[in-house]
Amino acid sequence: MIKDFLAQDERKDMLRLLTAGSVDDGKSTLIGRLLFDSKRLYEDQLQALYRDSRQGCSGEADYALLCDGLKAEREQGITIDVAYRYFATSRRKFIIADTPGHEQYTRNMVTGGSTADLAIILVDVRQGITLQTRRHSHLIDMLGIKHIILAINKMDSIGYRKEPFNNIASAYRCWASAQGFSFSTLNIIPISALCGDNVINRSDNMAWYSGPTLLELLESTPLSSASGLSPFRMPVQYIIRPNQDFRGFAGRVASGTLSVGDSVTVLPSGKSSRVAQIFTGSTLCHHAFAPQSVTIVLEDQIDISRGDMIVRSDQQQPAVGQRLSALMVWMDEVPLEAERLYYLKQGTTTVRATVKSIDYLLDINSGGKSHCNTLSLNQIAGVELLCSAPLVCDSYSDNRHTGAFIIIDPMSNYTSAAGIILGVQATDTAIDNQSVIKISLSQNGFSAEDIELLNHFCRVVESRCGITINCTE
Repeated sequence: MIKDFLAQDERKDMLRLLTAGSVDDGKSTLIGRLLFDSKRLYEDQLQALYRDSRQGCSGEADYALLCDGLKAEREQGITIDVAYRYFATSRRKFIIADTPGHEQYTRNMVTGGSTADLAIILVDVRQGITLQTRRHSHLIDMLGIKHIILAINKMDSIGYRKEPFNNIASAYRCWASAQGFSFSTLNIIPISALCGDNVINRSDNMAWYSGPTLLELLESTPLSSASGLSPFRMPVQYIIRPNQDFRGFAGRVASGTLSVGDSVTVLPSGKSSRVAQIFTGSTLCHHAFAPQSVTIVLEDQIDISRGDMIVRSDQQQPAVGQRLSALMVWMDEVPLEAERLYYLKQGTTTVRATVKSIDYLLDINSGGKSHCNTLSLNQIAGVELLCSAPLVCDSYSDNRHTGAFIIIDPMSNYTSAAGIILGVQATDTAIDNQSVIKISLSQNGFSAEDIELLNHFCRVVESRCGITINCTE
């Protein structure tokens, strides 16, 4: 009996979703209501919910507390950090990202939406479509999320009247159509997260609405099978060589499928071979598919390193280049410095990169573009990046896994930006990788006590000037 239940649970597919919208639109309350009404809370969670809710003003159950765990979030009644919650029904498993609604936390919303298949955009029926609604809609489209549910919340506050719902639904459809969003599905539903109307159970207060409930939409939304149908991509993460008779290339399959005997190409070198064996852990298997972590053994001895990508030779090849066109959201309190060297991490590859130009600043409220010379926190811009070594990548629209990257500040090791690749351009010049200076500490009169200070100086020179200094004793 237990084995049958576990086997059935393993066969369920997984839907990743996020909630978006303006401040106090009820995102955390909606997720808490979903968890509560689906009876997916443990006894201790229920006791904590009722205990913490009694500390509030109303004394009623505050479902937002199930998501807002930070002290500052509970004190202010807002969401600051991204909170992930898991639940399942008889048909599907879900991972929900509860993202903040404040403009200053736009970067957190981008983080939560980077892996989502569906987005629930909440709108307070009393406020209508706000600037933050438009901002999050643009971000969702930029992140490539195709399935949208516009949940018009707090219907109980207006007596469940039909006219305000229709007005907001019509206004949003017209605006979204004018923006040219590439949404595959757009469903609009009236709900009350606080009272539970149309969340899991159909509302008796809105007999005029005959559409599906929120949970019915979540369970019936088609999952994209793009990762399985896309060309095979596996960034190499580690070389496994326990003895001289075995050389395996380990990594996580980003997209596509691979079988023993398939012809593969290793990029950026362009060397080709055939698949001799595939392992998942220590188990020998015949096929590999996304998102498995596997070890691939090739028939030929090819020089492969971490950061290289294994692709199938008979499928569309990724682009290889050093000059990228990208859309980037700046996530650092310190503004972008043009021409300064940063680290760019894409998959298992990390290279030095500099922003050669900012092509335009994107106004995510209107979708318009303007000129700028730098980027500040939460701003989004189209940029041109120049890397120190060739990157193997796809455009984000073709492959979300190999078309995304982050920018890292080499001094603070802080994630300064996240971006999506729009295209790869022909490279005329690249960052000089040969600017390496070697210094012998003992021959130049330095002692061991000077090493920490010298290493800090070397990092500054590398980040500012692109010159690598290797200190040897």
